[in-house]
Amino acid sequence: MTTDRPALIDRAGRRYPIDEPRWCGDDGSPLLVEPLPGITRERIDPGIPSQWRYAAALALPDTPAVSLGEGRTPLLPRRLGGLDVAVKVETANPTASFKDRGTSVMISTLRSQGVRAVLEDSSGNGGSSVAAYCAAAGIDARILAPEATSPAKILQSRIHGASVELVPGSRQDTADEALRRSAERFYASHNWHPHFIEGIKLIAYEIWEDMGFTAPSAVVVPAGAGSLVLGCAAGFGELYRSGEIARMPRLLVTQPERCSPLVRAFASGADGVEPAEWAPTLAEGTAIARPVRDREVLRAIRDTAGAMTAVAEERLRPATLALARTGLYAEPTSAQVVPGVEQFARDGHLTRDDDIVVVLTGSGLKASAAMARLLDAEPDR
Repeated sequence: MTTDRPALIDRAGRRYPIDEPRWCGDDGSPLLVEPLPGITRERIDPGIPSQWRYAAALALPDTPAVSLGEGRTPLLPRRLGGLDVAVKVETANPTASFKDRGTSVMISTLRSQGVRAVLEDSSGNGGSSVAAYCAAAGIDARILAPEATSPAKILQSRIHGASVELVPGSRQDTADEALRRSAERFYASHNWHPHFIEGIKLIAYEIWEDMGFTAPSAVVVPAGAGSLVLGCAAGFGELYRSGEIARMPRLLVTQPERCSPLVRAFASGADGVEPAEWAPTLAEGTAIARPVRDREVLRAIRDTAGAMTAVAEERLRPATLALARTGLYAEPTSAQVVPGVEQFARDGHLTRDDDIVVVLTGSGLKASAAMARLLDAEPDR
């Protein structure tokens, strides 16, 4: 490792070379790239019509990009929960999910490191994203997914050439199975790999540019493993350190009530989640019982004076339909932010004076069976 490069850091503070293929620390804990100084607006490359216009902000800025045109997604005005908000429509990414941001940087890094075969576990969006970018990079992908995963997401992974194996049980069972197999081929987990977070953080740079090089006062996001929370914390943190923004946005985070371990830990003041049994939820993309980076996610929310809320299952259907009737076709996992905004407003975490960005993470096109059930359940249909 050259001395001018940042390092990867585990929970014990041990440092590792950033240019070697590694997904966890020697103690088995997750890794993050050490805090970076951030970039100023002069270092954006306006000639690149993707998130790679912010490549100078990456830990390995000279990595050749595996890109499908991810990023540069719309920021649209809407009124949600009685408040005027700006909606960041991540469904416009190449595989219709925000995951493409992290996958592009992760797969670019792994290709440059000589990795030629990877293992991923996913409830759908992450797997189809990894499958697409591995196809573009010439990397063999094997995806483990819960057996209840949306068929559209599984089909997309297979069409891209990935081998897909369905695992009985919950999303957590799939993650556990992937860890057991991680000795067989390189584990390119979007929940574990530090360069995935590097890609996700670029959404903060994009929001900053979208808003005329200012920051919102609050960002509302859904969370399962919490990569979007950590990406926003990292990206806005870099912009704050570089002097480009005067304040850190508050991170306001939702989870489905039926699987809300981070909300429970946040409310109790705990540093991490506790084992618990959770029920299946329409918001399948955030149904993660034991988030890998639980401590880091909780710390990021608290450090920004943010908040969390659990969304009742019966509120997911009307929220999804309400978004659709403003032209935004988001899966229930994403739509949970709508009742989230309403609850944060009731609790005083959001007011009319706030500049609010709400992130929609994935498309209803990826959850067609669930979307059809929502419509069938509507009165007079």
